[in-house]
Amino acid sequence: MWRKSSRSNGAQGSDCVEIALDGSAARIRDSKGQADTTVAAPAWSAFLSMVKNDQFRS
Repeated sequence: MWRKSSRSNGAQGSDCVEIALDGSAARIRDSKGQADTTVAAPAWSAFLSMVKNDQFRS
């Protein structure tokens, strides 16, 4: 099941990233396109950790 961020404004035509979790990986896609990419669980976990620790702000 594809899910959008709760911070997405949901407006038609707006940019949004969607994610589908399947236990061993995360599938990620742009909401406007159908193509997606798969990220292995360890990499997804590391990414989430960096987001939670606010490591992407410059």
